[in-house]
Amino acid sequence: MSVSLTSSYAGEFSGKFIASALLSASTLDSGAISILPNVKYKSVIQKGATDDIVKDASCDFVDNQGTLTLTEAVLQPDEFQVNLKLCKKDLHNSWQAEQMGFSANDNLAPSFSEFIIAHVAAKVADKTEKNIWSGVASNSGEFDGFTAKLTADNDVVKVVGTTIDSDNVIAQMGLLVDDIPTNVYGKEDLTLYISSNIARAYIRALGSVGAGTDNKVTQWYNGGELTFDGINVFVAKGLADNTMIAAEKSNLYFGTGLLSDLNEVSVIDTSETLGDQNVRVVMRFTSGIQHVFGADIVLYS
Repeated sequence: MSVSLTSSYAGEFSGKFIASALLSASTLDSGAISILPNVKYKSVIQKGATDDIVKDASCDFVDNQGTLTLTEAVLQPDEFQVNLKLCKKDLHNSWQAEQMGFSANDNLAPSFSEFIIAHVAAKVADKTEKNIWSGVASNSGEFDGFTAKLTADNDVVKVVGTTIDSDNVIAQMGLLVDDIPTNVYGKEDLTLYISSNIARAYIRALGSVGAGTDNKVTQWYNGGELTFDGINVFVAKGLADNTMIAAEKSNLYFGTGLLSDLNEVSVIDTSETLGDQNVRVVMRFTSGIQHVFGADIVLYS
């Protein structure tokens, strides 16, 4: 039995599917950084800095007792696309099983078109997560992630790292915290963004200290939130191994033209025009990142 889509899918709900693809990246889904949606071309983030403006009191208004310096950081998302040809025969059995209730997913795809889009969206989300933290603009399908941008910013505090395991992870995370600028330390949204291998080492190290929480050894951890020296820890799955960033959430931005005209999702069944069993999936979207105050960020790499 052959499978034919009742119609090609395009247009009306494209923004929603792009939203699903981009915002389901774990960093964005968790709200771990700030998000700027609807960036049509680029967004200018104003930066203001003042010198010492507190002076001894007098009866008069004294001009020029302080200066305000305004600079800006520009977030300009790059354009990306997905051009994919899928064989309906390869995907149809999986979709049928999902419709019959064999899937553990909470939301079942009511149509074959939506199933294909969900399949592709998951791949886009995974790539977006990696791009946010470790992307390199010279690679096709990538934009410069935070590791690349922070490395190139001379204002960012740099900590030379090493290979991290459960024996040295607490000391190495301590090096990161020790270099956090005084004006940033204690800020409510200050976060330690750590790679997955560092998170595993940290969890194991905590389990070995005093037999772990409630004497559960390594079984104390059940996927909850982590902290280090009172600072929230976020496991950034897109960070390369042995990489950490200390920054305020309000200092790291992701931008996308989420609902702009650059977004497009199409599922095109070519069986009627080409006589094959293929479906073409086309997605177009924009995404990119930017930080604001480099001097307030610490990069361990």
